Amino acid sequence: MHTGLDMEEGKEGGTWLGISTRGKLGALTNYLQPQQDPEARGRGELVAHFLTTDMDSLSYLKKVSTEGHLYNGFNLIAADLSTTKGDLVCYYGNRGRPEPIVLTPGTYGLSNALLETPWRKLCFGKKLFLEVVEQSHVLPKDTLVNQLLDVLNNEEAQLPDPAIEDQGQEYVQPILSKYAAVCVRCPNYGTRTNTIILVDADGHVTFTERSMLNKDPSCWETNTYEFMLQS
Repeated sequence: MHTGLDMEEGKEGGTWLGISTRGKLGALTNYLQPQQDPEARGRGELVAHFLTTDMDSLSYLKKVSTEGHLYNGFNLIAADLSTTKGDLVCYYGNRGRPEPIVLTPGTYGLSNALLETPWRKLCFGKKLFLEVVEQSHVLPKDTLVNQLLDVLNNEEAQLPDPAIEDQGQEYVQPILSKYAAVCVRCPNYGTRTNTIILVDADGHVTFTERSMLNKDPSCWETNTYEFMLQS
């Protein structure tokens, strides 16, 4: 099982993205809201629990949806990847529909609003992503990973964006010019880890994670892990 780890005090050990050798993949984003409930459950447990459960992705999200009110806003992708049974990819957001949905094959964008909410930075990021994917069949794998990392690290603010301002209200105003980029870089808030997960038709997984060292935006470490799905 490969995941990033949350280091925030009181929430250590949770994660926002991970994949297991059994083909379970979980991904979480926070939903931008002006006020956070400090007593709410830690959202990082949602991915960690899915990666270790025997429940399939849709059943797990149905269970989570019954407890969605106990958390601050979040979006959760849960997937069961299998070279023999096919893939099942599902989504639930606790600020949207009451029931999770099964995603049909396609390209989706998820930021800090509900799935496919057309924030300008989301639309811009999807465009950059698709430009890379369209040539992926002719790119060496290392080059593909590096180009996808470049997408994740794009700092061009996509302004104006009334949708972000309306959802984030006064909370987001001080950092709006940074928050409106695919990669957020603020003194005490922003992107500190990039993760690329590639899964080929044979079930070969390449998990690449680029992490900031010592909270220094100029110092990064990249690690890659490879394994076969056991499903």
